Amino acid sequence: MTKSESAVTFGDWGKLAIKKHFTKILKHEAAVLKDKDPEELHQMRVGIRRLRSAMIGFAPAIALPKTSTEQIAAKIGKVLGKLRDLDVLQLAIETEYIPNLPSSEQKYLAKASKVITKKRVKAFKQVKSTLKGKTYQSFKQGLKAWLKKPTYTAIAATKIELVLADLLLPQVSQLLLNPGWFVGVDFIEGEINWEQKKSLENVGDLLEQKEKVLHCLRKEAKKTRYNMALFTQFYGRQFPDYLQKIKNIQEITGTIQDCFVLKSFLKQIFNSDLERYLPNLVQQFKQKRYQKWQEWESLQHQFLDLTTRHEFQKAIVERG
Repeated sequence: MTKSESAVTFGDWGKLAIKKHFTKILKHEAAVLKDKDPEELHQMRVGIRRLRSAMIGFAPAIALPKTSTEQIAAKIGKVLGKLRDLDVLQLAIETEYIPNLPSSEQKYLAKASKVITKKRVKAFKQVKSTLKGKTYQSFKQGLKAWLKKPTYTAIAATKIELVLADLLLPQVSQLLLNPGWFVGVDFIEGEINWEQKKSLENVGDLLEQKEKVLHCLRKEAKKTRYNMALFTQFYGRQFPDYLQKIKNIQEITGTIQDCFVLKSFLKQIFNSDLERYLPNLVQQFKQKRYQKWQEWESLQHQFLDLTTRHEFQKAIVERG
């Protein structure tokens, strides 16, 4: 969001954020319906996510119409997300895994690719039905009308700087308190013990047990990143540094999760017997997760350090 002289108050910035991300959604809508380029779907989905973030972040200041709430945006995004997830699976199979497997396993992944193609046809029909449907059309019209004549709450009239820390600190606290930070952590009398080095097999077993916990952390990191990104123009150098770290958390845990999603999908196709049909692929999953775990540990060490947490909170409060 580019700073404008006309944007001074909490409400002003809320309107600009809503307009920016809503415009992005509209920009990609027609191309999504044509279904020629998966990137268009990706960009529209990102627009929906960021619009939802703006709706949540500026909720104390803006009064949106009942046809255009964050909950409705979430339902639209969920439909787009199902199609996008299939595209991601397809891309990973065709570009990342098939070229690096023996021919004996390539044929099985080719079978999986065909299954995804069939599922995608159904998912696209749902996207098309949603974007042409009454709920989405009312959602758009409601936001267009609101942007022409926005309605605000009393607090919207205050300068944005007065409320910045109050907007961001609750979400940052949610992130820092997430149980995902403590996956694989050992304590001795309340102190974290970082000495134990985990093997590939140890990490594999741990991630199998804690997959959902790390996925929860990923979602919390995504919320925090999108909320912080709304306000980068008000902060100094440290703020974008922390924003990048949170993006790294999201991407690392996302790659780990993608391995589980693909593995789960393939298990459904091959009746859970992946070791028999795809032993090399299973090993690739293990290696990738182990590599990402080591990257994750570096960030884990940082964010479980008292100084890092204090500096992070200080960067938000002091805006230095």
